Amino acid sequence: MRRLLIFLCTITLSYGQLPPLPDPFPATTPEGYALPQPGHTFSFPRDHGSHPDFRIEWWYLTGHLQVDGTDRFGFQATFFRSAGAPPAQRFDEPDTAFGMDQLHLAHMAVIDLKTGEFRHQEKLHRAGWDAGAATDRLDVFQGNWSLRMTTPDVMELHGGVGAEVSFTLRLAAAKPLVVFGENSLSRKGAEPSAASYYLTYTRLDATGDLTLQGQTLAVTGSAWMDHEISSSQLGRGQVGWDWVSIQFSDARELMLYRLRLADGRSDPASKLTWIAKDGTLTKAPFTWKVLTTWTSPHTGATYPAKVEITTNDPATGEATTLIVTPRVDDQELPGTLGGIAYWEGACLIYDPAGNRLGRAYMELTGYTEALEF
Repeated sequence: MRRLLIFLCTITLSYGQLPPLPDPFPATTPEGYALPQPGHTFSFPRDHGSHPDFRIEWWYLTGHLQVDGTDRFGFQATFFRSAGAPPAQRFDEPDTAFGMDQLHLAHMAVIDLKTGEFRHQEKLHRAGWDAGAATDRLDVFQGNWSLRMTTPDVMELHGGVGAEVSFTLRLAAAKPLVVFGENSLSRKGAEPSAASYYLTYTRLDATGDLTLQGQTLAVTGSAWMDHEISSSQLGRGQVGWDWVSIQFSDARELMLYRLRLADGRSDPASKLTWIAKDGTLTKAPFTWKVLTTWTSPHTGATYPAKVEITTNDPATGEATTLIVTPRVDDQELPGTLGGIAYWEGACLIYDPAGNRLGRAYMELTGYTEALEF
C-alpha cells in the first residue's frame, strides 16, 4: 500500500541545488576507476568508442518502426560494457583469446504493435571472440548483434530476438549530437563520482529490413541513441530512475530522468531538457504524476504505466501537460542474465484533450529492488 501511495502522488521538481564540484576534481574513484572530468573536450570518432578505464558504459538505442506508413514495431538494442577490475589491478594476458577485465551484456527487445507480443533476449560474454568494443570508433558487437558507425553520423545496427526476429537498420543522424549536462558533465547526484559523459543522438532516421517469423518487411522510422560513460550512475540514497525520451511531431525532443530516492521523492540531480529544432537545449522544472500502474506477472513488481508530466514549453513560454501512454503494458525485461529487471517500452504522447503529440520510450528501473552502481 505504501508503494501505491507513492506512485499516485504528484512529484514536483524545481531546479535542485547540487553542491559545487570539488577543486581539484578527483581523477578516479577510490577503487581506481576513471571519473568523468569537468571541462572534458570530446574527440570523435574516438569518444563514440569504448572507454575501458571507466567502470560502466552503454550504447542505448530505442526506436519506432513503420511498415507501409503504419506504426508496427518498437525496438530496443542496448550494448553494455562493465569493467571487472580497475586498470591498476588488471592482468596483462596477451596470449589469451578472452579478456578477464571487461564483461559485455546486450539486450534486444521488439514489440509487435499489431499483435501486442513483446519479444526480448539477453546475451552475456567476456571480451573476446563473442563480444567486444573498439576504443577508437563506434564498433561494438555481441555475437551476431552489432552497432557500427560506417560514416560520420551514420550507423548500422544488426540485431534480433532468438530465431523469431532479426533486423538490419541504417541509422542516420537527422539532428546534431547533443551533450547533456553542464561543462561536459551530466551529474546524477551530489557526489563527484555520480556523473557521466552523456552523448545523445535525439533523432536518427531509420531505414532497413525486419524479418519476423520468416517474413521480411521493409521498415522506416525514427530512433534515439544514448551513449553514457561513467563509473557510478547513482548517488547516495537513490534506488532507481524513471527516464523518458520523447520525439515530438514538430521535430523537437524532450529528455527527462527522475532519480528516485527511497522515500519516493526526486533527487535534486533529476533533469528535464527540451531539444529545439536547431538542437538548442533548454532545462525546465517539471512535475511527475503517475495516473495508472501495472503489476508484472513475471516479477511481481508494480511499475508506473500512464504518467502525466507538467512542465514549461520554451517555444511558447507557457505550461504544458504531456500524457505518456504505453502502447502495451507488458514490456518488462526480466534481467535473467544481467540480474536487474526493468520496464522499457514504446509509448505515445498525448495532450490532455487526447491529441497525439509524438512518440516516446520510457525506462523504469529499481522497482523490483534498489539499484546499486
